[in-house]
Amino acid sequence: MFIDYVKIHVIAGHGGSGCVSFHREKFVPKGGPDGGDGGHGGSIILEGNRNLHTLQDYSYHKLYKAKRGQHGKGDNKHGKKGENIILQVPLGTIVKDAETGEILGDIVNHGQRLVVAKGGRGGRGNARFATPTHRSPREWEPGQPGEDRWIELELKLIADIGLVGLPNAGKSTLLSRISKARPKIADYPFTTLEPNLGIVAYHDFRNFVVADIPGLIEGAHTGKGLGHQFLKHIERTRALAYLIDSTDPEPEKTFQTLYHELKEYSENLVQKPFIIVLTKIDLINEENEIPRFDHGLTVLPISAVRGDHLNELKESFHKLIEKAVAQEDYE
Repeated sequence: MFIDYVKIHVIAGHGGSGCVSFHREKFVPKGGPDGGDGGHGGSIILEGNRNLHTLQDYSYHKLYKAKRGQHGKGDNKHGKKGENIILQVPLGTIVKDAETGEILGDIVNHGQRLVVAKGGRGGRGNARFATPTHRSPREWEPGQPGEDRWIELELKLIADIGLVGLPNAGKSTLLSRISKARPKIADYPFTTLEPNLGIVAYHDFRNFVVADIPGLIEGAHTGKGLGHQFLKHIERTRALAYLIDSTDPEPEKTFQTLYHELKEYSENLVQKPFIIVLTKIDLINEENEIPRFDHGLTVLPISAVRGDHLNELKESFHKLIEKAVAQEDYE
């Protein structure tokens, strides 16, 4: 299972202290208490960003410390709050307390926020303690310290496109041709035992991530083969590409098998935008035709070895991603 991992130290800001002050003004006798409250300390907040795909930046910078709140002042002036620090993380980031192992949150949506270190509360000034029977209070409160902790960030990278197929459908070969990923490739099944990820370069630097998921077999939703381990990764992809060997004697039946396994595991999986990709058309000889599908399904034949139609495939992937993002925004 692909996991990017970092451990960082987050320190929230200390709250400002309250003020003890009494109003002093000419011709205003017994002006009364006017000490303001201290400002709250800044918090450390994680925010999901769909445009990020790695935690690499946090491997260089380990300490994040928010500013403290200002102290209260006289004339009922409250201290300024400390500024929050917002850290951008990729979708699919699991946040844990490094000491206890407690899961603090799982960031899966764009713009989702999680406070990992809360700023200290500002102390009250003496104006807060005034009562009809206690008109000259000298009480005040110090600011509270902010949270200070080490947290672990584990990234189960959410891919834009998940490659789904039976063992030896050509997923790893395709990934190696459209990205710089170098997954294990061999002529026997189950060469891929954990997801491989590749960043595919597209026009105008609009890159996207494609995941080569371990081969699926019939009965995977019950745990057969790589079973649930495989299907959990599919849940974190935006769109799917069903890869089917063009030499398969029953390609449409194979597609129905793959579709059924995903549906049995989760109805949400089959709601994702998808395309059917017929691989290995370089193995089709003149006597055979490229398989056809009924029901108006979108099918694209390719050869990863020869490079046939790979640009068209990238274009189709990009359109699927746009459709998936539009669905996310609508939801």
